[in-house]
Amino acid sequence: MKLSYQGIQDRAVWEQAGIALPKFDWKSMRAETEKNPTWVHFGAGNIFRGFIARLQHRLLDQGLVKSGIIAADTFDYDIIDKIYTPFDNMTLMVSLLPDGSLEKDVVASIAQGLRAGAAFPEDMERLKAIFRSPSLQMVSYTITEKGYALQNIQGEFFPFVQADFDNGPAKCSHAMSMTAALLLERFNAGGPPIAIVSMDNCSHNGEKLRSSVMTVVDKWLEKGHVSQEFAAWVRDEEKVSFPWSMIDKITPRPAQVVEEALDAAGVEDMAPIITSKNTFIAPFVNAEQPQYLVVEDRFPNGRPPLERAGVYMTDRDTVNNTEKMKVTTCLNPLHTALAVYGCLLGYDSIAAEMKDPELKALVEKIGYVEGIPVVVDPKILSPMDFIHEVIDKRLPNPFMPDTPQCIATDTSQKVAIRFGETVKSYLAREDLDPASLTYIPLAIAGWLRYLLAVDDKGEAMECSADPMLSTLQRQLAGVKLGQPDSAANAVLAPILSNAALFGVDLCQAGLAGKIGGMLREELAGPGAVRQTLTKYLKN
Repeated sequence: MKLSYQGIQDRAVWEQAGIALPKFDWKSMRAETEKNPTWVHFGAGNIFRGFIARLQHRLLDQGLVKSGIIAADTFDYDIIDKIYTPFDNMTLMVSLLPDGSLEKDVVASIAQGLRAGAAFPEDMERLKAIFRSPSLQMVSYTITEKGYALQNIQGEFFPFVQADFDNGPAKCSHAMSMTAALLLERFNAGGPPIAIVSMDNCSHNGEKLRSSVMTVVDKWLEKGHVSQEFAAWVRDEEKVSFPWSMIDKITPRPAQVVEEALDAAGVEDMAPIITSKNTFIAPFVNAEQPQYLVVEDRFPNGRPPLERAGVYMTDRDTVNNTEKMKVTTCLNPLHTALAVYGCLLGYDSIAAEMKDPELKALVEKIGYVEGIPVVVDPKILSPMDFIHEVIDKRLPNPFMPDTPQCIATDTSQKVAIRFGETVKSYLAREDLDPASLTYIPLAIAGWLRYLLAVDDKGEAMECSADPMLSTLQRQLAGVKLGQPDSAANAVLAPILSNAALFGVDLCQAGLAGKIGGMLREELAGPGAVRQTLTKYLKN
């Protein structure tokens, strides 16, 4: 069995293998998309193929829409050349269920894959034509938070971004510059309205996207590349809206066990590849079954009926509250706590950690005991139901190849939101005392212990990539395993008082002493991390 339009014509053999096929006519979908495009998506990776494209696939199956999605990538063109084109833009989606079974279906809603770059003039001309089309309703993005960044940590524009400012709309390479240039095409074609929708997993994503696009437009205006009228059009959210969204679905890298299962089922050519940009990707996507997408309903040119595919369409405050619920209490803090302690204790699977009594208790305490009292209730989702699903179903799923080493990446960029927000909530409430917090401080102490790059056996351990890693390790250079007093409060204070790092000054919050004491306990010698966890989680 080959994943392609011709390959799925023998429906019986696919269905016998337990793989669901599209109910709509693929050729008609492609023709309609060519004639009346409605949706372009930037970022052709797994979260798009395994989640967002499936939304439109469901609508096509129900006969609620006629056109598909045009996928574009501004960074890794190999994905289009090697994962999209050979398979007629189809994806084999594999849901990993907690009981070990696999749900498999062919996602066929992507009408075309385009390489958005100056080296591919035909693809760029097609994109320009699409943006000129009045039928285009929305442009969405899953390009990671880094994809919106125009400046380095010193606040200086990246050289390639500055080149885009200087060269203008005709020659640009950055995704934000390209978005602005394509909006100029639309403006020059009469300026029909459009929604520009970030679906990336970052706070206030629509605001980040709008700010970056407007920065490009304003720089072009300063340099005389565009008109004041164009800048005003982009700035008018009745014409160009930037809805906020919250997305939640874990789509890890392709798992060998899934590749082997597909091979055994008779599906050919499913082996993953490593692209020239070092993306590890396969013709299939494996992911957990639970998924959530909450989108601010501001689409000035109309939109697909996404709510019929399971999307929560709502207002900005509800999107914001749902995101806060997930990232500050109900999911992300638990993930980070498991990540740092999993690395220290030698785990290579988040699911395996959930069988560890102390680690399971740690995330239960962080979530149920310390998080739920200050959780933001978005009303459309029950926080308690959400966190129960996370702890009882999602994190323990043994068939999700999620590793603590991967989750520990960029922890310094996450702790302010994942832990600092709860501390701030305790400080703001008269009925709550931040000094009562135990398990969030234990997680922070565990992260500091992790930064020493020595595991609980006393052996060297590699820390995951993090932009602050070298800086923090220099600050902790004198702290040694077996020398608890080396982690004196005076040594830790410059880190724990860093409100930019934690979102709050932990010294002023009265937690530095507790965190420092826990860290010193974890430094007593090999095995001290486990002993400390047992001490605080024995009840």
